[in-house]
Amino acid sequence: MSITAEKKQELIKTHARGADDTGSPEVQVAILTSRIQTLTEHFKTHAKDNHSRRGLLMMVNKRRSLLDYLKREDTARYSDLITKLGLRK
Repeated sequence: MSITAEKKQELIKTHARGADDTGSPEVQVAILTSRIQTLTEHFKTHAKDNHSRRGLLMMVNKRRSLLDYLKREDTARYSDLITKLGLRK
């Protein structure tokens, strides 16, 4: 239920702020969003998988914390990321 290394590198390349950036909040949120979407699809067929559901909730909370941090530090970067990932309506 993890993402492939190629997909992860593509996400890093797309959302990186610099050449060697792998840990900025934008990259972390993009990776978490991809993993959350994968798990959401998994739960459509495996509704009783509660162990994975716990992991999903932890990822959602981690993404929320990172987004809160980014909103607090730089609102422009936050709004750009939200629109790029399509997280808010």
